[in-house]
Amino acid sequence: MKQTDVLVLGGLSGITAGISCRRHYPNKKVVLVRKEGTVLIPCGIPYIYGTVGGPQNNVVPDGLLEKNGIELIKGEAIAVDREKKVVMLETGEAIGYDKLVFATGSLPMIPPIPGVNKKNVYPIKKEFDYLGAVLKEMKAVKNLVIIGGGFIGVEFADECRKGRDITVTVVEALPHCLQMAMDDEFCAEARGKLIDAGVKVLVDTRVEAIVGGDAVTGVKLACGDELKADMVILGIGALPNTELAQKAGLELGFNKTIKVDRYMRSYNDPDVFACGDCAEKSSYFTGRPVGVMLASIATSEARIAGANLFSPVHQNCGAISVFSTILDGRAFGVAGLTERLAAQNGMKYVVGTDEALDTHPGGMPNSSKTKVKLVFAKDTGVLLGGSISGGRSVGEMVNVLSACIMHKMTANDMVQFQMGTHPALTSSPIAYPIVNAACKAVLPIRQ
Repeated sequence: MKQTDVLVLGGLSGITAGISCRRHYPNKKVVLVRKEGTVLIPCGIPYIYGTVGGPQNNVVPDGLLEKNGIELIKGEAIAVDREKKVVMLETGEAIGYDKLVFATGSLPMIPPIPGVNKKNVYPIKKEFDYLGAVLKEMKAVKNLVIIGGGFIGVEFADECRKGRDITVTVVEALPHCLQMAMDDEFCAEARGKLIDAGVKVLVDTRVEAIVGGDAVTGVKLACGDELKADMVILGIGALPNTELAQKAGLELGFNKTIKVDRYMRSYNDPDVFACGDCAEKSSYFTGRPVGVMLASIATSEARIAGANLFSPVHQNCGAISVFSTILDGRAFGVAGLTERLAAQNGMKYVVGTDEALDTHPGGMPNSSKTKVKLVFAKDTGVLLGGSISGGRSVGEMVNVLSACIMHKMTANDMVQFQMGTHPALTSSPIAYPIVNAACKAVLPIRQ
């Protein structure tokens, strides 16, 4: 029987956990077991169908494991004996461990819609060959319907229309696409960019059935209308992949995720850790469980888990939730709480907003207007969240906001923010929108 100090089960977050362990404990042997032959970059999956041109251009190289001294075994773990500290593979091989890390990720949610099993109806699986087959089938598609208007759905819509003579329709049950992540004004702006790109967007609309013979020919809506479709993509979310953990007797929590403490240890076994989509998340703001699944959170948890395997080093502060996307050249980002979420949590808050061009003067090439909305706690002035739309700089600006949130910066702190500016790279120091939005919130907080 093979023996190792650390056995990691899973893909992307598992790689990070293994690397983190090797950095903190370079003398420990780490083995990673995964079912997939190739690990895909999850957030890059929509771009396989447009910008990057295929799954082969969206992979995490195995050389990363070799470089960090991590042994890779390609196979499926089918059983865990926690008393004997042994994992069984489908090949019959047994691997003994000292510490075990579950990084088994998530699986696509498949809704109970009649006809969902028809040919050319595709949930988004993180599988190299599967996604390649979808790309091949898409060459003949004329009418694509995407069920779900979250990040997966809208990014697929934006990408799939690139370079194709194709009708793309997004069907979303909520009043807005991206409503779970953004406030209404940003949702409306995002929808406008999709429409400008030629995507049809139906909101407040439910799918009643997927119709056709063996293969899909259309999507029937609850209102009675029917959309033509020779391909349907299901983009309504994901569920934690925790069947093996459940069989192993690990305690599960919210939405059947593995319950973990602040050190990423499972609740009922100090030698078993979990990170990524399979692990339970708690809100940074309320401490309550949240269902957010983001690669950025997964890798943060993986770094913490790997560091804590043999000695407590880091604690998980909870999920701040930092999102970003780009639609038809317009970027959108959110860090922390939106105004909608602050209101839903019964918080007293103040909003500061500002707009500015992201170059100075505005006549510089490739200039974009940046729109910023910050949400502060009324009683303390602490930043709760921020939303931004604009050019590509939005992707890093929301990361700045995340750092401000994590360190409990107030509006007064942000007014004193010393930013580096350059005419071709940033807004003017006079009109820097994050600072100016904070400035506009100071007086209402005092009142």
